[in-house]
This record gives sequence, C-alpha cells and structure tokens, in this order.
Amino acid sequence: MKTLPVIAIVCVVMTLTGADAKGHLIKRSIHCCGWSEYNGRCFIFIPSSMTWTSAEKNCQSLGGNLASVRDVFEYQAIQKLTSNGTSHYPDTWIGGSDGEEDGVWLWSDGTPFHYSNWYPGEPNNLSGPQNCLIMNFGASKGWDDEKCTVRRSSVCVKKIQ
Repeated sequence: MKTLPVIAIVCVVMTLTGADAKGHLIKRSIHCCGWSEYNGRCFIFIPSSMTWTSAEKNCQSLGGNLASVRDVFEYQAIQKLTSNGTSHYPDTWIGGSDGEEDGVWLWSDGTPFHYSNWYPGEPNNLSGPQNCLIMNFGASKGWDDEKCTVRRSSVCVKKIQ
C-alpha cells in the first residue's frame, strides 16, 4: 500500500476542517491546498502589509499572482476572503496596474481586464501617479488607484493544479 505524501494529507485535513457551513461562495478545497477555491481558481488573503511590487513577488513565490477579478460575483467572494468573517474590509492590493501606460489597466496574471468596480471618481491619479489597484476602498468598498509604494495587505490567485 502506498502512503500519501504529507502535503496531500495536510490538504485533505485543511479541506475537511475548512468547510464553510455558512454557504459562502468561496471555499477551501483539496485542489487549492490551504487556499480558497472560487470559480476554478485558488485565492489567498495575505494580511501582511507590503508594497504592490513586493506583494506581486510574494504571490509569484507562492505560485500565483496578485488577484485578477473577472466579475462582480468573484469580487464579492474575494471581499469575503479579505474580511475574514468580520465587518472590516481592509484596503487590499489586487493585480491591476496601469504602470505601462496611464489609463490602460492590465492584470498582472494576464487575465483580460473586462470587469471593473471603480469607486466614484476613480481612477484619478490624485497627488501624482497612482498606478496600482486596491480594493475595498471607501463607503462602497470599490476600487481605487494608489501609489504602488504604499504598504497594504493583498490577495493572490493561482490556477488549480
């Protein structure tokens, strides 16, 4: 009889103990091993404050990128992940950037930038260039362009292996 590698056992335990009894859209799965699955992709919230570039490099070291968002339902699922069951939704880096050309927003993982959820009046380059994207901004918890050197929490995404 073959024994399962330790990582597979850990993933199974995390999946079983991380089940969402409240019916949230995002869930833990064996495919994502410690990350949360939604719509065929794996997401993880990183509470540590980093610059956008450091957050992207951190996500890459974990096998992914800063999160892209494909639709409003996925955005809501990611928001639930950032709130961690509280009513607090921290300003959080996701993978949007217009650093290559001002006003042309791209996702760091190469996903087409079709969906957006900008806070009213954003993006606006307030007080100079703001080339990186945060979520959970303002009263409507929308998106804001931010200076990439500001330190924020982040959300990573990766494809299911």
